[in-house]
Amino acid sequence: MKRIYILALAIAVFFGMSFDAQAKKRYVFGGGPAGGTFQIVANAIQVFAPIKDNPNFSIKAQSSGGSTENLRTVNAGRCAFGTVYAGEVYLGRNGKLTGDPNKYEKVLTVGYLYGAPAQLVIRKGSGIKSAKDLAGKKVGVGNAGSGAFANCERFFTHLGIWDKIERNAMGYNDAAQAFGNEQLDAFWLLTAYPSGAVIMAAQTNDIDLVDVGADAQNSGYYEAYPYFGKLTIPAGTYRGVDHDTPSFFDSALLVANADVPAEDVYQLLKAIWSEEGLKHMVEQKKTFKAMSVADGLKGVNPAATPLHPGAEKFWKEMGVLK
Repeated sequence: MKRIYILALAIAVFFGMSFDAQAKKRYVFGGGPAGGTFQIVANAIQVFAPIKDNPNFSIKAQSSGGSTENLRTVNAGRCAFGTVYAGEVYLGRNGKLTGDPNKYEKVLTVGYLYGAPAQLVIRKGSGIKSAKDLAGKKVGVGNAGSGAFANCERFFTHLGIWDKIERNAMGYNDAAQAFGNEQLDAFWLLTAYPSGAVIMAAQTNDIDLVDVGADAQNSGYYEAYPYFGKLTIPAGTYRGVDHDTPSFFDSALLVANADVPAEDVYQLLKAIWSEEGLKHMVEQKKTFKAMSVADGLKGVNPAATPLHPGAEKFWKEMGVLK
């Protein structure tokens, strides 16, 4: 009997969950790198009392490279839950990720978290008006395995400058520090605003933001990648940036492996999207004001990025899914 239990424990750990003596499941939640919002999502859900006190399962937040890594680990079952950009869910499901023809079909959508806009930070007075002006410059492009890196590569390749810049793959906080030390001319983010990394950069530098919205509009980017939305980062979001900055955004989605029981996904949604749960999320970061029951499936096309059965049950119950 002891051998059977040990074998079950080993299998469960491999598939992103583990058991304590009472056979309570522990699901691994793929977060993100330091300085990004993905890790805050994972940590916030992990510590929320109704999740911690759930008799059937608990959540263990685990840092990661970000969206693309989470897509792969959730698909493989090494993480049960994770945060992945809608673009990566869609492209991964259809075998269209850059340099990766694999199809990630076991990653199912659970709910919409927030919109993550592209942010391209430069020094004020640098003369850089467009992303195309970065040719020959040193640019922080996000850490390898992250949605930021994948989207930077996609956008810059579309603009024809990916192979013309000196690329530095690093996380947001590291990029902000390198920027402050004048080791970078610019750095790219795809995350909610205000970003702690950009705030950090603005404390020691006079910064500005590039109008990547204009770059996207003028280059046909929205036609090539229709899952992106348009938004404007308001003036005053960051110290010294006194003008509105048009940008584009991807949607950060909560996802789950297809093998996670529907009832567990339902219970997690019921806890996090309760009045108490939404309040808790906003207390962790103001970005989560974007979360609501009404917008629980904002920008989600179930035909393109299918819902987990547990999510179908919850959103139908809430009247969001007809």
